[in-house]
Amino acid sequence: MSKLIGKIMEVGRITLARLRAWLFRGLGCSGMHKGLVGSGVRIEHPHGVTVGTRTQLESDVWLKLVSSEARIEIGLHSFIGRGVEIDVSELVSIGDHVLIAPGVFITDHAHNIKAGILIDAQGCSSTPVSIADDVWIGARAVILPGVNIGRGAVIGAGAVVTRDVVENSVVAGVPARILRERI
Repeated sequence: MSKLIGKIMEVGRITLARLRAWLFRGLGCSGMHKGLVGSGVRIEHPHGVTVGTRTQLESDVWLKLVSSEARIEIGLHSFIGRGVEIDVSELVSIGDHVLIAPGVFITDHAHNIKAGILIDAQGCSSTPVSIADDVWIGARAVILPGVNIGRGAVIGAGAVVTRDVVENSVVAGVPARILRERI
């Protein structure tokens, strides 16, 4: 009997997640077909978001587009873990079959910091972020503006990625450095 109850609860969870995806499509997101969207997901300016088929956004993901011109593109069969924040003023592009673990922060912009002018009066500079197909980003990693992560790369948990990551490499640390290559 408990297996049956478990199955019923799982079907209910999937149904609610698909319903949330359908609702975000109704608000302007493109795609999300057969996708799953967890509870507490926030999407600002949903018309700037494109999500591929069978992609999953776990609970409490925040896709923060800071303007109506900002864009987030997420490919097919990707997974965005609980509590991930993607903060975009221009473009963040995420490929197919990408795994992003819980608590990751990705941004394409940073405040300008010239001396003699109040920081909050200087605005931001933006450079797009690109994450290729088949990438795994570990828990609580940070991806900073202008970074391009190559196909098949692995980003270690807690890494701060400040520069491009070459294809099939494994990086970790603060700032992230190459540890080895995937063979």
